[in-house]
Amino acid sequence: MSTINKVPASAGAEWLLGGFALLRRAPVALGTLAILWGLASTVLMALAGATGMTVLLYAAQFLLILAGPLFFGAMIWAAREVDQGRPAQPGHLLQPIRDGHGPALLATLLPQVIASFALGLLLLVMIGPDQLKHLGDVWVQMQTVAAEGGQPDPSLVKDLPAGRLLLWLLLVAITFVVIKWMTFIAAPQILFTGTDAISAMRNSLRACVHNWTAMLVFYLLAGIAIFAITFGSLLLVAILQLVAGPVIAVLLWQLVLLAVLTPVLAGAMYTAWRQMMTPAGAPASPTASTTTHIEV
Repeated sequence: MSTINKVPASAGAEWLLGGFALLRRAPVALGTLAILWGLASTVLMALAGATGMTVLLYAAQFLLILAGPLFFGAMIWAAREVDQGRPAQPGHLLQPIRDGHGPALLATLLPQVIASFALGLLLLVMIGPDQLKHLGDVWVQMQTVAAEGGQPDPSLVKDLPAGRLLLWLLLVAITFVVIKWMTFIAAPQILFTGTDAISAMRNSLRACVHNWTAMLVFYLLAGIAIFAITFGSLLLVAILQLVAGPVIAVLLWQLVLLAVLTPVLAGAMYTAWRQMMTPAGAPASPTASTTTHIEV
């Protein structure tokens, strides 16, 4: 059993600052883990693409999707190691598998799979197969016109069921938020308390709903930080292009972004878990200790 703590809206900023603080304590070690993952992903996709077989390319993409929760779980584990004064090591990339938490982390993908299927079926029901085919044709035509530098004809979309499409897009947005909140602090629970995947996702959703103001602040500041880092790093791309060429420059730029953003987000989620969730028998975090809480 765990306790869901009520935290102030400013906690959302503390989570992000906590992620940056952990990265500052071990920038090389944490950045190396992210770069190793990025290089492994790049090599896998390059090998699959070199075969010229579309099936292998899709298989490689599928494997990377499956490996995503395992990698991010490893980054959260490494963040805790740094927080507790221990070094982050490349071997931590396999820590979730060694501890037997791999299946539970993979299970956090289930909401995305179920939601994708359900939303696709809902779109088919809401607008019908004929309108769905028409929508696909319109999309292809608009893409073709845009690629040629022209302006799409507004008459292309006049027969589309705009109201139903907007309603469906609203449902997609709501579903996206629910899924993100279900998995926001699910991984730390699985890794550090042995909670099963279903309970961890349920606790994560309840914690995020209970602290929705902090979540809004976190997403707002995280979006600003990601935009600023990405935009600022474009200067690096311009310089690298002059030295190493565009392909190498873009690859290095992506690796640098991965080395910065991934540890920060992993550290932020670890910090959020410490504040919003208190394992039974453990003291609450300093922020949470002065707030109210509910039992789950």
